[in-house]
Amino acid sequence: MRLTATHIAYFHTCKRKLWLFHHGIRMEHTSDQVYEGKLTGELSYPDRAAKYTELVLPGAKIDYYDAKNAVVHEVKQSNKVEQAHIAQVKYYLYLLVTSGVTEPRGVIEYPKLREKQQVSWEASDLAMVEKWVADIQILLSLPVPPEVIHARICRSCSYEDFCYAD
Repeated sequence: MRLTATHIAYFHTCKRKLWLFHHGIRMEHTSDQVYEGKLTGELSYPDRAAKYTELVLPGAKIDYYDAKNAVVHEVKQSNKVEQAHIAQVKYYLYLLVTSGVTEPRGVIEYPKLREKQQVSWEASDLAMVEKWVADIQILLSLPVPPEVIHARICRSCSYEDFCYAD
């Protein structure tokens, strides 16, 4: 089973959302927040596409990759689920390392907050990401989705209506 960076991010946000997404229940297209996040990425750095390349790897499409310096640039709207963002970038770095890139780095940019988060690759990250992948595969093999997590993040989730429908 081929995982994507979205699987990794959802694994660190909500296991139920991950299971639903993987099993073809997609709610992102109905979310104003997802659309706004996409616009933030496109409008915040209008010259970015000319400066960096888009890189497609098995399981990932990195929108902005600085090949000269081996740096992944990931643009996010807010830092509410920062751990999921870091995990997503770590997964990109994992894919680069396993493709032969040495010492890749990542930068998560929050243009609305005018903040940046540096993400580095450590040798121990290899085992960590491989454990995520194994745990995700186990979770996705379950016959039913995990229970609703009832977290604050649920209020702004594109799956909220699905999870809380009566």
